[in-house]
Amino acid sequence: MAGTERQGGSDVASKPKSVAKRPQLWHVVLINDDYTTMEFVVRVLESIFDKGPAEAYRVMMEVHTKGRGVCGAYTHEVAETKVHQVVEFARRHQHPLQCTLEKE
Repeated sequence: MAGTERQGGSDVASKPKSVAKRPQLWHVVLINDDYTTMEFVVRVLESIFDKGPAEAYRVMMEVHTKGRGVCGAYTHEVAETKVHQVVEFARRHQHPLQCTLEKE
């Protein structure tokens, strides 16, 4: 029978396989300023973005030397949450650290 498969004694119409579309990802970016310490940026990267010490240091140096550094790529909702967490954590610790989103 064309277009059907025999499965467990019943005819099942075969359907074309649908391909799941990968969700749009957003980069979370830290912005350099003249007041936030390098140690605090490393702390943010380790605590909010689950970076290990070496990776946190690498990203912090990118922020320090290039003026910005990408912390990771996430779906829009997760990225927005990460930005909010960074800004709130920085404010609680009296740092002006800024964080933003950019399309991947």
